[in-house]
Amino acid sequence: MHFKREEDNFAMEMTPLIDVVFLLIIFFMVSTVFVDFSRRMEINLPSSKSSIIDEKPKTLEIEMSKDKKIFLAGKPITVLGLEQALRKLDVKGRKQTAIIKADKLLPYGEVIQVMGLLQKAGIPDISVAVK
Repeated sequence: MHFKREEDNFAMEMTPLIDVVFLLIIFFMVSTVFVDFSRRMEINLPSSKSSIIDEKPKTLEIEMSKDKKIFLAGKPITVLGLEQALRKLDVKGRKQTAIIKADKLLPYGEVIQVMGLLQKAGIPDISVAVK
């Protein structure tokens, strides 16, 4: 009597392995932050006596606490002092911006008063910071 012996096939299936590898590649591509390195050429520009330097003005930061204290660039100031400081600024011809960071418990009229001073000083771009 002859018994047929079946040989076991120990070959590894490649299809599920390839699927898993592609899923890992897609996961890492999606989760990676792409950094755009700007490529610049080193160019020495000639100088001119009539060249205009484009100075970007700093943003004025005005903070107002709930007890009606005003801070300009981190230094305490009164409403009258703020008005004088804004008058001393030379904002003509420059696009000056201002950010007001006011406490939510501060009366609305106090913020409007500071906004009026900024507009009077010639600063049309006024932002109010929120969370």
